[in-house]
Amino acid sequence: MRVLITGSKGFIGRNLAVRLGELDGYDVLGFDKENSLGDLRQAVEVADAVVHLAGVNRPLDVKEFAQGNADLTVQLCKLIGATRRKIPLILSSSIQADQANPYGKSKRAAEEAAEHLASRTANPVTIYRLPNVFGKWCRPNYNSVVATFCHNIANDLPIQINDPVAQLSLVYVDDVVTEFIALIGRMTSGVQQGHVEPVHRIFLGELAAQIEAFKNCRSSLISERVGSGLIRALYATYVSYLPPPRFVYDLPRHGDERGVFVEMLKTQDSGQFSFFTAHSGITRGGHYHHTKTEKFLVIKGEARFGFRHILTNERYEVFTSGDRPQVVETVPGWTHDITNIGQEEMVVMLWANEIFDRDRPDTTASKV
Repeated sequence: MRVLITGSKGFIGRNLAVRLGELDGYDVLGFDKENSLGDLRQAVEVADAVVHLAGVNRPLDVKEFAQGNADLTVQLCKLIGATRRKIPLILSSSIQADQANPYGKSKRAAEEAAEHLASRTANPVTIYRLPNVFGKWCRPNYNSVVATFCHNIANDLPIQINDPVAQLSLVYVDDVVTEFIALIGRMTSGVQQGHVEPVHRIFLGELAAQIEAFKNCRSSLISERVGSGLIRALYATYVSYLPPPRFVYDLPRHGDERGVFVEMLKTQDSGQFSFFTAHSGITRGGHYHHTKTEKFLVIKGEARFGFRHILTNERYEVFTSGDRPQVVETVPGWTHDITNIGQEEMVVMLWANEIFDRDRPDTTASKV
């Protein structure tokens, strides 16, 4: 399927073009502001579907709204109609299309052109009145507050908040692209209203605070809950604005005659991750916990884990090495230690179910 994307070098267009390029069976045709109407005509004549994303939202002259939004869409619809083929058309409009400002009027006029095409020819048309779209490759300091906040905070630049309780309605670009791709092959005759889900809502002040928290996690090592929903999408957007020199950051390193200990990541409710090393013959640990639990994974070297029940004095040993991935779990009420029984340095990954609290460590020294 040959998919014509107008505005293919814009924010949504780039994301859509890349995703289509990852799939079998799609050939992307692009149309952008440097192309002519003749180029558009040639592309429409061979297109199997059109995703119309091109438009104007920050013109130097207000007249450009009508030219870039309404007039271009009228021309596109005429070209589709002239082919006498049913070419599915997805139109990216705006939630401002029902407002009386010049931008809103131009977007509504574009919708009317697409609706006229559908009513006159039964051409499949789906119109999306998109709220604020955010994600990677969006231009900062232009028309997306998410892009601006992410870019500026990631680059130590100031942000401006005029109304912290202003509520934003947001959709993530990956969700927009997924919706468009799913729709392309199943559009029906006539005009339909499309919807992208989920729509996220957040106050402006909350948005700024959340993005600042992403930045601060490098110093605190405490990660935000970035695994799902809006926070996941915002975090992916934030890190996309990091300049390459900031792809890497240092961690505190604690060392003594036994080896080193490095904390990597802490979570708000799922513990923390770290690693440590031990020289040959060194024993680390020798303590027990009442509630705290840990998982150890030897990734290099050979280890002996020793356990002793603090009430019964029952003892147990576990031998493991980096050649055989095994998790050794500590159990409350059992004192435990780990000894490097090999000749080379031992490296061990460690997960604990809670962030270490110096005031309440839940760690009592006791020899195995």
